[in-house]
Amino acid sequence: MSRSVFIALFFMAFVQSAYAKSSDLKNHRGDPEEFSFATVIAKARELGTRPYEAQKVRSEDLLEEIDYDAHWKISFRKSATLELVPGVPIQFFHLGRFFKQPVKLNEVADGVSREILYSPDYFDMPHDSPARKLPENLGFAGFRVMREDLKTDWVSFLGASYFRTDGQSRQYGQSARGLALNTGLSMPEEFPRFTEFWFVPSASTDDGLVVYALLDSPSVAGAYRMHMKNEEGSGQVMDVTSHLFFRKSVERLGIAPLTSMYWYSESNRLKGRDWRPEVHDTDGLAMISQSGEMIWRPLNNPSEVRTSTFRADNVRGFGLAQRDREFENFQDDGVFYDRRPSVWIEPDEPFGKGVVQLVEIPTDDEIYDNIVAYFLPDELPKAGDERTFSYQMTWRDQHPLPQSGARVFATRIGQGGIPGQPRPKDQMKVVVEFQGKSLNGIKKKDEVEAVVELSKGEPINLFVQPVVGTDRWRLTFDVKIDGRDPVEARAFLKGGDDVLSETWLGQLIAEHLELE
Repeated sequence: MSRSVFIALFFMAFVQSAYAKSSDLKNHRGDPEEFSFATVIAKARELGTRPYEAQKVRSEDLLEEIDYDAHWKISFRKSATLELVPGVPIQFFHLGRFFKQPVKLNEVADGVSREILYSPDYFDMPHDSPARKLPENLGFAGFRVMREDLKTDWVSFLGASYFRTDGQSRQYGQSARGLALNTGLSMPEEFPRFTEFWFVPSASTDDGLVVYALLDSPSVAGAYRMHMKNEEGSGQVMDVTSHLFFRKSVERLGIAPLTSMYWYSESNRLKGRDWRPEVHDTDGLAMISQSGEMIWRPLNNPSEVRTSTFRADNVRGFGLAQRDREFENFQDDGVFYDRRPSVWIEPDEPFGKGVVQLVEIPTDDEIYDNIVAYFLPDELPKAGDERTFSYQMTWRDQHPLPQSGARVFATRIGQGGIPGQPRPKDQMKVVVEFQGKSLNGIKKKDEVEAVVELSKGEPINLFVQPVVGTDRWRLTFDVKIDGRDPVEARAFLKGGDDVLSETWLGQLIAEHLELE
């Protein structure tokens, strides 16, 4: 399913709905069962000992009839909203052609859970809607948590193990997943599913909502606890704990995976055939190493799938960011790419030895997610293994990084050489601009030194200087591009023995300039 269909179906839930009596729906529940996180962990552990059984789709022919147009006409009844805690209302997504596999939803009170049984009475729909023919207790496609006025939501769970929040600026962008398996390999990627959720009331509105989830796939079963808080005006914070039980070994295990879209920006603008200057949900990957080194890697839209690996033993944090927040650089007043959230992953317990991997997939449109980032442990799980991970996710405009060192403001790519002279066809000019407190007040060029390392060759025409009329410094150098293989570049600014900036990492590829 394309990104455009996913977004359209997601936003159709905003359609205004009529009020209806909901007293019967509140009693439309399954049998009571004792509940705790240990219950979910036990379910996952038991699942992991049995062969995987794909969930059967009931009434598939009818669900196939609920196409884009039919789905658009189905809206959740406001009066049916579930509100376990005042100010934290929950609404459900209806099944259809694009979301056929149901999830079970459960309400928890005083340590007892009861399944929320499907009924068409949760929804407003036309009299001739194929959804009216569906059987009772079919299940739901997912859920979302609304703001108090019920006009917008701030978090959504819909499809596989995907979820996302609207961040600080209330604009959905990148997504997260519970787990990524075998991403970017020659074999088909495996997409685990959240098959069941439990909603547990917190002490107050300010304390958000606790959601437990059961995950299942051919290779692994898992139990998740997610404590979600919406800090109005500041974004969202989610504390995630996962217990994983492996049925079989996996070749690539992605922990805390993030998924995004990057078509083109100032660094590869020739990729775009669109009128807008830039089109992307995020423009870079940020990391803080165990030693405290801050790293920024601008994203690429390559001509073939590329997987980049960054050593990240006990990584302090990583995430995909939308650093460019200027509307003028996007000019899109419909989907507002300048408002898309940045997501930061910070382990609560050390992840251990491993790497952060960045998978970049070619795209020629904005409707496809083509960027994936995650932590990959060195020791891959085998059949019968159990793993536990705990981390915090922050969804804001910018990552919560230390403010002392200068950050990369922009990466610009152009033809190499010197203006007014013949331009070498095999040279690329790289311009990296830095901005931050550590550079403030520095006036002389000789007080700032640029350190540049290349995987092949040496930097040409290297210099660094302040950008007139701004508080930024600009590093400029040329790189010889020999063939289609990328050149890996690393650069930072220093003053004497002091490091003044984060480390910029660049993967320089010929298609940036369509060099032959």
